[in-house]
Amino acid sequence: MALLATWWVWVCLGVVFAIIEVVVPAFIFLGFAIGAVLTGLIVLAGVLSLPWLALAFALLSLAAYILLRRMFGARKGETRTFRDDINDNRR
Repeated sequence: MALLATWWVWVCLGVVFAIIEVVVPAFIFLGFAIGAVLTGLIVLAGVLSLPWLALAFALLSLAAYILLRRMFGARKGETRTFRDDINDNRR
């Protein structure tokens, strides 16, 4: 568990989550990546113990996810409509 108390582990975890977000575009791993990097900065400052770091990671990831959804998510009342089917061979 002492490994999670080093700042670079959290930053590397954030990079791994960012790579997963690129490979699997689910728009959820980016919040985890931001939360992990911010937690790494908290560890670098030496502020919290391990249980509080886990809570900080969870709360920062949730806040980043909500903020990203508000910034880049669908607007209220906005829906996507598709006129053409990708499997349609009429051209």
